[in-house]
Amino acid sequence: MRLFFQDEARVGQKGRLCHRWWTKGERPPGLCDQRFDWTYLFAAVEPATGDAFALVMPTVSTKVMQRFLDDFAKTLADDEHAVLVLDGAGWHAATSLRVPENITLVHQPPYSPECNPVERVWLFLRERFLSLQVWPDKEAIIQACCDAWNALVDEADRLQSLCLQPWVKKVIL
Repeated sequence: MRLFFQDEARVGQKGRLCHRWWTKGERPPGLCDQRFDWTYLFAAVEPATGDAFALVMPTVSTKVMQRFLDDFAKTLADDEHAVLVLDGAGWHAATSLRVPENITLVHQPPYSPECNPVERVWLFLRERFLSLQVWPDKEAIIQACCDAWNALVDEADRLQSLCLQPWVKKVIL
């Protein structure tokens, strides 16, 4: 039995800015794009080990969530079962969603994003890689998501340090 947390992040033009320290009374320099084009980064992280799985997808829908679950299920060994904790988004609980047999979905209570450790991953990626940028097109946004995710997983123990919160330790021990 393995415990994973799952979430999606929207990345692209007209994105969110990060927080920066700057001289009081002055605005920090930064780029902001006024166009509307984005993509979504779907991820599942196992806080106990730092193992993770991610896909960059063009949109969010039940069909896309089905693809994520199917591909994630293939990464599990034959004798493993994953408990996947996620929020209550409509595409997570759609009746047409067919959850693979080696995955059990557990929905978080409403209005509790702080209970999902993957939210800290999104904050880290935005602060380090995905904010204050202007991308020329959707392909560049996708490439930026892939580069940011790969840089994150290349850092030994970074995912574990972001996601293994004290309350999660109590649950898994």
